[in-house]
Amino acid sequence: MTQANELTVPNTAPTRLATYFHIHLVSDSTGETLNALARAVCARFDNVLPIEHIYALVRSKRQLDRALGDIEEAPGIVIHTIVDPQLRAALEDGCRRLDMPCIPALDPLVGAMSRYLGASTTSRVGAHLRLDNDYFNRMDALNYAIGHDDGQGGQDLDQADVVLIGVSRTSKTPTCIYLAHRGVRAANVPLVPGRPIPDKLFHLNHALIVGLTISPDRLIQIRRNRLLSLKENRESSYIDVDAVRDEIVQARRLYERNGWPVIDVTRRSVEETAAAVLNLLYGGHGQVEVLG
Repeated sequence: MTQANELTVPNTAPTRLATYFHIHLVSDSTGETLNALARAVCARFDNVLPIEHIYALVRSKRQLDRALGDIEEAPGIVIHTIVDPQLRAALEDGCRRLDMPCIPALDPLVGAMSRYLGASTTSRVGAHLRLDNDYFNRMDALNYAIGHDDGQGGQDLDQADVVLIGVSRTSKTPTCIYLAHRGVRAANVPLVPGRPIPDKLFHLNHALIVGLTISPDRLIQIRRNRLLSLKENRESSYIDVDAVRDEIVQARRLYERNGWPVIDVTRRSVEETAAAVLNLLYGGHGQVEVLG
């Protein structure tokens, strides 16, 4: 017969300490792809903290030998995107000699795509970074985002793909910059109490207008940290609870009146907010609310 009141044994297992390890990222290009991939993989593990060593633009035997010297001094995992067959072989031989794992990061995906397409791959270094129309479009989008930050260039908003609006400190600027790196021309317009909204905003025919919102508590925390970084200690409506709540309420009413989609950035990173904007831009239409 089962006892009605069983004793609960407390969990006395010690808390697992974070594991530090060295990860060496060797690339014959800028290393951005490799770095993003490595971080995405490491994020899948709890209590694991990688110490990153990045070797970018490795295109000669001398550069590779320097990297191998550093790898020998700090043993760990080696991940690479080396294309040149001779450099690749030298790196793999060096890692075997040092008894370290050497992982070609893109090989499984490239191999699968090659088999599917029935096409061979290029051995050109940095092939994905060539100066084509897509590259120049991204640079143009970046210039546009910088020139239309925080309400600047208001008469030129009709050239935007996306216009982000929101109260102060809702990640409008970094989200626009991130979108620009994806080739999206993004402007942002701040909602400031007592300051009129550019009339041009209400007459845009092609741009997607997205309203950003956030919880009052989180916004006050962000604003307080901003003031501390500026060594500003005075209390003001900028961080007053009632004033902040009213700002957010007024912003939400504006979005609803105009039927603009809303993204809650309370628990979102800039990357996640940008991804939500891209989903709205390329997939979603109409009045959509993307909750945090």
